Amino acid sequence: MASAADGVGSLGAEQNHLSVPVTDHGAWATAMNNLGIMPVGISGQQLVSDSLCIQRFDPGLGLIAPINPMMAGISLVPPPPVPPDMPVIKEIIHCKSCTLFPQNPNLPPPSTRERPPGCKTVFVGGLPENATEEIIREVFDQCGEITAIRKSKKNFCHIRFSEEFMVDKAIYLSGYRMRIGSSTDKKDSGRIHVDFAQARDDLYEWECKQRLLAREERHRRKIHEDRLRPPSPPPIVHYSEHEAALLAERLKDDHKFSEATAVLFTWIDRGEVNRRTANHFYSMIQSANSHVRRLMSEKAQHEEEMERAKEAFKNALLAILTQFEQITTVFTAATRQKAWDHFSKAQRKNIDIWRKQCEELRNAHSEEIMGIRREEEMEMSDDDLDENPCKKMRTEENGVSDQTQASLREENDSLRWQLDSYRNEVELLRKEQSRAGRPDDDHAETPKHPLCPEAQIQLLQQSMLNMQQQILSLQEKLTSKEAELEQAREEHRYLEGEVLTFRDKVCTPELLNNTGEAVEGTNGELHEKGINGCVPSLYHSRERRTEVIRRGGVASEKEALLLGIISTFLHVHPFGANLEYLWSYIQRLDSKVSAGELERLMVRLPSMFRQELSGVGATLEKRWKFCGFESLGSA
Repeated sequence: MASAADGVGSLGAEQNHLSVPVTDHGAWATAMNNLGIMPVGISGQQLVSDSLCIQRFDPGLGLIAPINPMMAGISLVPPPPVPPDMPVIKEIIHCKSCTLFPQNPNLPPPSTRERPPGCKTVFVGGLPENATEEIIREVFDQCGEITAIRKSKKNFCHIRFSEEFMVDKAIYLSGYRMRIGSSTDKKDSGRIHVDFAQARDDLYEWECKQRLLAREERHRRKIHEDRLRPPSPPPIVHYSEHEAALLAERLKDDHKFSEATAVLFTWIDRGEVNRRTANHFYSMIQSANSHVRRLMSEKAQHEEEMERAKEAFKNALLAILTQFEQITTVFTAATRQKAWDHFSKAQRKNIDIWRKQCEELRNAHSEEIMGIRREEEMEMSDDDLDENPCKKMRTEENGVSDQTQASLREENDSLRWQLDSYRNEVELLRKEQSRAGRPDDDHAETPKHPLCPEAQIQLLQQSMLNMQQQILSLQEKLTSKEAELEQAREEHRYLEGEVLTFRDKVCTPELLNNTGEAVEGTNGELHEKGINGCVPSLYHSRERRTEVIRRGGVASEKEALLLGIISTFLHVHPFGANLEYLWSYIQRLDSKVSAGELERLMVRLPSMFRQELSGVGATLEKRWKFCGFESLGSA
């Protein structure tokens, strides 16, 4: 009797003879074809033609491309497409200790649960009672390398493989009936059910693999980003006298100015400026400031080039528009009666289409030119637009005073800084001279100067005297400017009084009763009346305002507006608000109002505003409250 086959994995290597007689050669060929073996008979003859064999079959190897899931490499090489209506025919599998019989092909395939991620373990149920671990290993070794088998006493076990694709081969055996040897005992047979099993080891390995892939992907992405990242700028050198001299030369060069300013900014930001290096930094800042004129000249040059380009563009558009006009006149002449009758119908149609296209293009160009002209007129009108005379006068006075004060402050600060630097140098020279005069310090290093210390001290004292004289002259200029500013303010107050007198005259009852006479009077007469009566009315208005201030009233319309805003703000804050909070709110409405002005206004009106102290110790603060309703009720 021929020995049984060693298994499906060794069927392609050696063709073992079965112990059953073969009567139907077609069924035998189908079974061998499904198992991936060349369909041959017992004697070796070929049962079916090459055209009926599965494609990609190599007779020299005896095996085809992996189609049967029991063959090794099922997941590595993709199988050829199988028609969906073609049923999968399972055959009998012979092992050394047992035989596996397939289930009825008419029955539905065995069901399986959802495959867990990274599944390498299968559940095998329905085993015969006499099945041992060796028999189970013999059956499932054909699917791949087994790492562990956990068998239970209740006819089921768990098998863990080394790779995931081996589980698919084990699932293929689900539904087979296992019979141990040739026994017909009930304990030696059973229908096995193979399904996916969820194991913690499989899930842990799968998560480790996913984390490894994620790390590799992050590393790959980081390498890609590093490759695309622009190179970092060169490092900034540290400050030294040598580097400062080189930087001063680079600041004078127009081509290296941007790099030099970056280095200068870094040094100042690092805190390299001190009393010893203040003069070097001042000279470098001064050389950086000297480029402002160059930049302004370049800007003006570019603006001139832009104006010339605009003019050239406008002239080119005008030339194009004139040519369009000429073409339109040609079309108009062609459409007249004496020339139009001689053209054919197709020619007339073409001429009409061309004329319409030309007119559309001409209109578009004319609108563009008109838009350019309107923009130029708007720019000219913005430049020529005059402001309100009173407002313009105030802004000019404030601007002149602010500019003078700012310029004087800058000059004073620069001279003060220079004076401090000279004083520091004098102190350093005195310290060095005192060190050099000591007999004890033999090894002390004395700085070498081209002049002796006495001459340097004299030069520095002379420069300090010159600086003091300049400061005195600047202080005299400042006092004169302040006197001029006070005179301008007096004139401004005088003009404000004149405006108030005009307003009083317009609002008097006599003028309201005699409206006709007021309308008939010319502007010149009103102006003369205002000028003649401006001085006394000015003094009367000042006296009236001082009297109102003493009584605690409102002196101007601005104070009335401030009074209403403060009252509304404090009314919605029943527990009061401090002065800084109130001032920050009013600053959003009018940035020229100061906190002192608000405090004076509220102090002047004790019947409306009351100041209280709240808090204890460090949290003590002054709060203003609105008490107008209480004062009105008590009155």
